[in-house]
Parts: sequence; structure tokens; C-alpha cells
Amino acid sequence: MGPLKGIRVVEMAGIGPGPLCGMLLADMGADVVRVGRLSASDLGFDVALRFDIMNRSKRAVALDLKVPAGVEAAKELIARADILIEGFRPGVMERLGLGPAECHAVNPRLIFGRMTGFGQDGPYRNLAGHDINYIAVTGALHAIGHKSGPPLPPMNLVGDFGGGALYLAMGVLAALHEVKASGKGQVVDAAMVDGVVSLMTMVFGYRQAGFWRNERGSNPVDGGAPFYTTYLTQEGKYMAVGAIEKRFYGEFLKRLNLDPKDLPDQNDQSRWNDLQAKFAEVFATKTRDEWEVIFAEGDHCVSPVLDMDECITHPFSQSRSMFVTVDGVTGPAPAPRFSRTPGKVTRGVADPKADTHDTLRHWGLSDARIAELASGGVIPPG
Repeated sequence: MGPLKGIRVVEMAGIGPGPLCGMLLADMGADVVRVGRLSASDLGFDVALRFDIMNRSKRAVALDLKVPAGVEAAKELIARADILIEGFRPGVMERLGLGPAECHAVNPRLIFGRMTGFGQDGPYRNLAGHDINYIAVTGALHAIGHKSGPPLPPMNLVGDFGGGALYLAMGVLAALHEVKASGKGQVVDAAMVDGVVSLMTMVFGYRQAGFWRNERGSNPVDGGAPFYTTYLTQEGKYMAVGAIEKRFYGEFLKRLNLDPKDLPDQNDQSRWNDLQAKFAEVFATKTRDEWEVIFAEGDHCVSPVLDMDECITHPFSQSRSMFVTVDGVTGPAPAPRFSRTPGKVTRGVADPKADTHDTLRHWGLSDARIAELASGGVIPPG
């Protein structure tokens, strides 16, 4: 199943963007093995293993990479892989003896995918950081938030997952295509700061054109415009409005039973506060469910704001089968969708302590070699 069937991926266990990238590849049919530590958890937070959905559909092994025998075992997997992805700070893989030079020595066709926050070079390369730090130095964080408030972290969607995992996945797949012609692997350097700047392409252009203001909450699509924001409903829930284009805006006003002749012009920024106040007044007269019925059809760009629990059970997501449940845990279905070779969640989250022997056997290591590694304490005893 999946367009990546037959592709083998070694994922060096980590947190955040690396695991999500591995999940995307696994959902598309790649055989992904997560190489974790022998003596400690690789999870970023203290949650039960089965809830770490980003590690679904993967195999798992636990190796002691602090000893030469463990490094050699890792190389045996890498020699059989098409792609390797790692998310350590610069220099860590080299210190382990698993840098690009060592890996390409055993597998010249290997795509070596590297995920960092600040990049492999530059003055910040060795600094610790998280999503909030990466989006802070790229202009993204400054642009997000209410006009009267501080910058507001958009969870860790922009740096870790948007600028990180998705760009790493795109990069390794592009390199996988290129290796068919050249026969040579290469390093894919996916720094989250680079990915976030790329995501900001449109905004950087608009800023230089004088169309985008540096003040948060003052622009057409940052919550500043009354036609692109959220409104509180009667019972304290919200509706989201994105009626930018004239025809959508006209339909939006019609559903609110408002006459444009009685309102300030849509693009008169000096009157945006007045316009927003009027819309807020109208939305407060009905519940979210009532507004959802009113906006159920037509071109108006208005939707109910659902929380994560509501999203799973809402008729819209149910109609598209947007979620799947494995081992009692519900997570997003594979995306994107393919017409002939659909992706599939093949299993829940593997426990490396229990899965190591089967995974090594599946990847071609002999029973004798597995027993040797186990007796040497390099892998779990089985």
C-alpha cells in the first residue's frame, strides 16, 4: 500500500519534526524503522507510548549507540536503507560515527536527511532551541498575535511541522527521485529557520510592496481585517470569517442581513474597527449552531470554529474519513490522498524494547547476528 512501498527509511529517534516526517513517509507506504536509545525514552513528553501518534506505522529498534558494536549495527540498517533522517544538533551524528561520510561509505546511494533548528552552520548552529525560537528569528512570530498584545506562539505548527517536517519530507523525496539518474546519494539540510522563511514568502513580498504593515493584527489576513477574523457567538463559541473577495464578502453580508450601503467600505482601514464592532454585534445574537445552519451553503467563507474533540466527531470530518483509530487512539488519516496507491496506517506505535528482534530480522539480519547483539548488550535481550 502507498506510493512509497518498497522504500526503506532509517529514522534516528527524536522529538517533533523528525518523527512527523517519518510518519508521513510511513503513511505513504515506506518501511520506516525508528532507531532509539537502549536505556531511555525518546519521547519529548511523559505520555504513554501508544499516544505518540507520530510514531505510528513504523518499526522500532533500541540500540546502544555509545559502543562500537551498536554503531556497527546501525550501519547494517543504514546499508539497507534508501533514506536516513536525523534531528540532532550539528555534529552529533559525526561524533557517533554515523555522519554522512561514514554512512555513504556503506551506502553510496543513501539520502541523508538532516533536521536542525538553526542550521548546520552560522552563529546559532549550536544553540538549543524550540519552535518558538526558530520562528522568533525569522519574522514569523512577530507577525502573529493581537494588535494590542504580545507575539502569540501558534503552537509548534509553523517551525517544527510546517518549516521542519514538511520541508524535510519534500527534500528527501526530491533527492530520492534524483538518485535514480545519478546513482549518488546526498545530504538534505532541512533547517527549520529556512523552512519558516520559505513559508513567509508571500508576506515578505507584500511587506516590501508596502501592502503589509509590521504592526500585528493590522493586515488583511492576520486577524486585523473585520472580514478575516473570528467572532463570538451567543453561547461563547466562535465563527471564523474569511470573506476577502468582493463576491464572498457580499454573500457574507447577505447572510448577516446587512446592507452594504449602511456600512463603511470593506477596504477602508480607518473604519475597520467600526465594521468589526457591527459584525460582532450581529454574531452575538445567535448560537454557533444556528450560524452554522445559516452558512451551511453558498460562497461566503464562513465556518464554525471547532475544538479538537469536536473536529473528530463533526459530520464534515466524518464524511471525509479524516481520522482513523488504531489501538484505541484516534489520529489523522494519511495525507495527501492518492487515487491508485492510497496510504494506510498499518500499525500503532511500536515499543522498541519489544520490537527490536523482529525488526532486525525483517531488515535482513540473521538470527545468529541478532543473538550476538543481544548477548553483547547492544540490543534488548528479546
